[in-house]
Amino acid sequence: MLGWFKKKSKLETLKAHYRDLMKKSYEASPNNPEKSERAHRQADKIFEEIKYLSLNNGE
Repeated sequence: MLGWFKKKSKLETLKAHYRDLMKKSYEASPNNPEKSERAHRQADKIFEEIKYLSLNNGE
């Protein structure tokens, strides 16, 4: 019950956003390749930030 009010770390938030963008990219790929590529590029930028934060935090 105490976990409800726990604030997510920046790393957890970025991971969730990355996962959502990759899902969006995958779902858009058959119908709209341009939209899929745009979402994938955004996800790549977020992944680079996740790697940077993970290396600095030692996770």
